Amino acid sequence: MPASWKPLESVGCQGIEVTDTVQNHVLGKVVRAVHDTYGEGEFIYLKGIGSTVAGTSVTYNSTTYVTTLAPAGSNIPQPIAFAMSANVASQYGWYQISGQAIAAKQQATATFVVGSAVGITATGVLSNSATGAEVQGAVAMAVATVSAATVQVLINRPIMQGRVT
Repeated sequence: MPASWKPLESVGCQGIEVTDTVQNHVLGKVVRAVHDTYGEGEFIYLKGIGSTVAGTSVTYNSTTYVTTLAPAGSNIPQPIAFAMSANVASQYGWYQISGQAIAAKQQATATFVVGSAVGITATGVLSNSATGAEVQGAVAMAVATVSAATVQVLINRPIMQGRVT
């Protein structure tokens, strides 16, 4: 992901694609930022979890703001965000919750067409498969082939839907 997200508020804001071992903001803080290609988006400041790379989908606790890699086929309704950096355990960073996002996807099987629904069928990555719980508030924005590692999605405060399809 190009490092060109520019925060629209919060002078001194930790960079959107920057991970830090120091907590620079209150957990749960939401900021808006703009990107030359993707337009405006919203980002939430969260604590990282192991195995997180840029684009990984995570769920987060709205009280403690601790992240968990989004579980495959979960039927527990919970908010989802997309990592903007390799924000691993004991680190802090931004996660996208609205706008056009670049998300990690299953490479072996998932192809996407514009407007297709997305789900979580492997921990932390999106798929177009109906075997996992669909993510509400997320839709594919661009075609993504099997060999692609990411897919562009339009998100609006996405959540796990709370039921398995």
